[in-house]
Amino acid sequence: MNLRTTVLLMFVLALPAATAAQQRRGDEELLRRLEQRQVDLLLKGDVKQMEAAWGPEFTVNNPFNDVVNGHEGPIRTGKLTYSAFTRVVEKIIFHDEIAVVMGRETVVPSGRSADAGEELKRRFTNVWVRSDGEWKMLARHANVICGP
Repeated sequence: MNLRTTVLLMFVLALPAATAAQQRRGDEELLRRLEQRQVDLLLKGDVKQMEAAWGPEFTVNNPFNDVVNGHEGPIRTGKLTYSAFTRVVEKIIFHDEIAVVMGRETVVPSGRSADAGEELKRRFTNVWVRSDGEWKMLARHANVICGP
């Protein structure tokens, strides 16, 4: 095998890996946008649009130590609202059609919410599943960071 053939063969063999890496970068960018959209819609109080990104079994392990169906939880019923909400995605891990998004949040609950007016620092994990070409949120866990 000559050098030209070897280089061409290496290129052809590397192409699927490069395409897969490019797809993951695209998925990561999309998930970052979907995460920010959830925050933007939450601040607007547009839960109906938020739900468009939730899977049918969307479940939340919330900062009140409750595991709830997201479609029936305090966000959906208006018992939990925010005047400020900043989410920083620190890491996205992929496994097949599942993405785990992790990071930190700074929130200020408002209205009838517990801790209304108080700035809270939290850690979060959101789990997304791609089904029929669309990413849907399957599960969320958020907890308040205690101490300094």
